Amino acid sequence: MEQTITTLPNTTRGWANGFIGVVIFSGSLPATKIAIEGFSPDFLTAARATIAGIISLIIFIFLRQKIPNKTYFTPLLIVAVGGVIGFPLLSALALQYVSSAHSIVFIGLLPLATAFFAVLRARERPRKLFWFFSVIGSLFVIGFALFQGGKSTLVGDLYMIAAILLCGLGYAEGAILSKKLGSWQVICWALVISLPIMLILCAFLWPDNLTDVPTKAWLGLVYVSFFSMLIGFFFWYRGLSEGGIAGVGQLQLLQPFIALLLSAWLLNETVNAFMIASTCGVIFCVAASKKFAR
Repeated sequence: MEQTITTLPNTTRGWANGFIGVVIFSGSLPATKIAIEGFSPDFLTAARATIAGIISLIIFIFLRQKIPNKTYFTPLLIVAVGGVIGFPLLSALALQYVSSAHSIVFIGLLPLATAFFAVLRARERPRKLFWFFSVIGSLFVIGFALFQGGKSTLVGDLYMIAAILLCGLGYAEGAILSKKLGSWQVICWALVISLPIMLILCAFLWPDNLTDVPTKAWLGLVYVSFFSMLIGFFFWYRGLSEGGIAGVGQLQLLQPFIALLLSAWLLNETVNAFMIASTCGVIFCVAASKKFAR
């Protein structure tokens, strides 16, 4: 697959890598649902970043990677605060006040946040029709989430807004850095920078008893640690840097629907006609956004 992708034009290759990243991230929801059957949400957040950080450190030692220039430290810190610490932590806090169904409302705003920071940080200038289809696509996701229902509170909504803004900033900053350091290097260094804090949190939140944790919960932890926190970003940051941050970022509109399809397959959850119609609308908007992104 990698050989096929590398022979594609640069922009198309970016969208292909971005789509692979979104599919991997989409598995996070069902994997997290499985994992929290044995672990608390806050421990799971710290544990997955700790595991991914240790793996990143081993990779750097094995490959004898040099420490990046100090000018890259601040951007890497932004990536770490946005994607490694901020979004997982704030969204976990939000889920104490809002339902997972309601949180999809804000996930629908993530592509717009990513595009906003693409303009602000990467000086991208999408065409006006791009913003039109981006907004329509977000409305499809938000409408679907509102149709699903779910509880909400002001505190939970504020946590989710902060999480989305930090995540969009982290994505844009990571994509810019990927052109200089490489996609896998960016996320690995961000994880290594976050590792001391996550190790402390992991130790503080350590469960009293691990013997009763079911096997499927361990498998969920493995997925979110290896794929959601690490491997998915290899493809995602490369896709954003090659295909354009604002444009490829629109692929995130598909994430809730892919996640629900995976949940239907793995967790026997229901797929209804409204979900299928919303997915078709989102696919159209993503295709249109791709056309007008540049």
